[in-house]
Amino acid sequence: MHQSQYGDVVVELRGTIAVVTLNRPAKRNALNDALMASLEEAFAAIPGGIGAAVIQGSGDHFCAGLDLSELKDRDAVEGVHHSRTWHRILSGLEFGRIPIVAALHGAVVGGGLELASSCHIRVADDTAFFALPEGSRGIFVGGGGSVRVPKLIGAHRMMDMMLTGRVYNAAEGVPLGFAQYHVPAGTALEKAIEIATRVASNAPMTNYSLMHGLPRIAEQPADHGFFTEALLASIAQSAPEAKARVRDFLEGRAAKVKAS
Repeated sequence: MHQSQYGDVVVELRGTIAVVTLNRPAKRNALNDALMASLEEAFAAIPGGIGAAVIQGSGDHFCAGLDLSELKDRDAVEGVHHSRTWHRILSGLEFGRIPIVAALHGAVVGGGLELASSCHIRVADDTAFFALPEGSRGIFVGGGGSVRVPKLIGAHRMMDMMLTGRVYNAAEGVPLGFAQYHVPAGTALEKAIEIATRVASNAPMTNYSLMHGLPRIAEQPADHGFFTEALLASIAQSAPEAKARVRDFLEGRAAKVKAS
């Protein structure tokens, strides 16, 4: 196991996956500009042989959101550029090279929820809770939350959270779309690693097509989506690895799908 550190971000390479840890437990892994820059640097440094990543928070929480102690008095122009920097970093995760599985526990709040929503799969344990307290702080989401979170839970549910300060626990939130998996307390990382290892075993071009193509197809008119799908399907199936996998299935060397 190889470990590297980038500011308050620790990266461990475990076989075909990378485990990326936000390491500000005393601040409940609250996000500041330095941590965001370290996160971008850490993902850029993940080597080519890694097929998927897990992101987690150290201590009792995944991420409690924006570090308000570092909130600066910016004018409107500075605020726009600051927000756009966070957009670039989180879009770099969402539309990066490898899929990311978020292991969620404790607070998944504000910017922490924005970070989680930029990941491709989310696993929440029983301790996880979701909130968007920006409304009560007199601010607005600035890390892409108004775009990503409504796609998970709906615009009106997000509006309710910001207007009223409503908090969802894992049992309530997972069926609504905050995460795809709900596991017992203390097991989110284990489950996320299991999922990421499975994801990393896929053909890389299939994973890349899902990450980059599927979200865009979902927003395209149907005829545009069908055309994009045709292009991605032809590219993915032309890869040598894809051809080998199909041969293995046809010749009985690959497992068939079974009910779980």
